[in-house]
Amino acid sequence: MAEHPVNLTPQGPPRTVLPEEAADVRHLLARAATLSGDERRRAVAAVVATNPRSLLSWCALGDAATDTVERYAAYRVGYHRGLDTLRANGWRGSGYVRWADETNRGFLGCLRGLGAMAAVIGEVDEAERVQQFLLQLDPSKEWA
Repeated sequence: MAEHPVNLTPQGPPRTVLPEEAADVRHLLARAATLSGDERRRAVAAVVATNPRSLLSWCALGDAATDTVERYAAYRVGYHRGLDTLRANGWRGSGYVRWADETNRGFLGCLRGLGAMAAVIGEVDEAERVQQFLLQLDPSKEWA
């Protein structure tokens, strides 16, 4: 079984830190970020298509999407993939997943985006649940 970085501390719940994404994925996403509009969305979608487990890619697709429903869908997929990834790395349904740990930002970005898009489409209860979840995962961050 692989080692999972779950840190137990006397200061509170365990802290889960996700592994770094592949260098080629990070490189392709950085290159896509230099593009604009539909070119950017297509470039990010191509990264997602070849790396469907990449949380950074799903977050980038949500950020680059052209309409609210597409953004909501990308963030939702990233959120669910992120829960699977968290569990595979030792998270047991509670504990910290901090924004300060850069490798957690793909998942947390998807979760934040999901909450924002849920609010836009009128899913107020979902938006509130997401906000509460973000605060539980990292109470030190302002999630405005």
